[in-house]
Amino acid sequence: MKIGAYDVVSIQTGRFALDGGAMFGVVPRVLWQRHIEPDEKHRIPMALRSLLIRGEGRTILVDTGVGETKWSDKERSMYAIDHSEHHLACALGGHGLIPADITDVILTHLHFDHAGGATTQLDDGSLVPTFENATYYLQKRNLAWAEHPTEKDQASYLERDFGPIIARDQLRLLDDDEALPFEGIELEISDGHTEGQQLPRISDGTRTVQYCGDLIPTSVHVPIPWVMGYDIRPLQTMEEKKSLLRRAVDEDWILAYEHDPKLAATRVIETERGFAAGDPVPMGR
Repeated sequence: MKIGAYDVVSIQTGRFALDGGAMFGVVPRVLWQRHIEPDEKHRIPMALRSLLIRGEGRTILVDTGVGETKWSDKERSMYAIDHSEHHLACALGGHGLIPADITDVILTHLHFDHAGGATTQLDDGSLVPTFENATYYLQKRNLAWAEHPTEKDQASYLERDFGPIIARDQLRLLDDDEALPFEGIELEISDGHTEGQQLPRISDGTRTVQYCGDLIPTSVHVPIPWVMGYDIRPLQTMEEKKSLLRRAVDEDWILAYEHDPKLAATRVIETERGFAAGDPVPMGR
C-alpha cells in the first residue's frame, strides 16, 4: 500500500496462542468463540504481524514478533509458538530484505510477543540485537515499566528482549510528546494495556493506516467493551479505543491488526450497537 512517500505492508513473523479468556477479559466465552475458536487448552490462535514501512531512504519495522532463538521447548509448547510457515527471515526475504537492511525499529512496547524478535541468541549463547544497523525507538516510560513490572505483567517483560539493545547503544527513548524523525509517521500514546505503548500512524492526508498494537489486537476487539484481561487499566483502554475509533470512522482510517489470525487490516464502521470492524483491506497475507 502506498501512503505518501512510503510503501506500507503487513508481514507475518510467526504464530502463537494465548488463553482466550485472558484475551477477552469479561466478555463471555459463548460470545468470543463465535469469532475465534479456541483449542483444547482454551487458547486462541494469534498472528504475529509486523508493519514494514519503506521510503525516504528508510526501511522501518514496527514490532518484531516473539523471536525464534530464545525459547525453551516448554515455553514453545505453552504458547504454541509456530514458525513453520511464517518467520522473520522469510517475511523480509519476500520483500528482498535481510535483517541488516532494517534502518529503524519502532517497538510499540516491550512485551515478549512484540519485542521478542528484537534480539537474537547466537550459537554460543550470547544475545545481540537482531537488526545490527537499526535504531530502536521506544517510549521512555515503557522501558521504566519493563525494568520494574508489576506482579500482574512481569511474565510478559523479559530483559533478554531489550538488554542487548541497550548494551549496544541502539535504543532511542522518546518522551510522550516527542516526534519520530520520520515525516508522515506519528505516534498514538496509549496507557491502558501497559505504560507507554506507542502506536504508529502513517498518513499522507488522504490515506491513513493506524497500527493498533495491543490497544485493538484483533478485529474482534474493535467493540469498546471487548478488552483484554492483560490490560493494566481496562477502563482507560476503553476510553482510548473510543477516541481512536471515533477518528477512524470520521476520517476513514485503515486499522492494521497485530494479532488477528485472519485479517491484516480493515476499515471501521459505526452501527446502532457501536463500533465494529468493516471491510477487509489488503495489506499482506
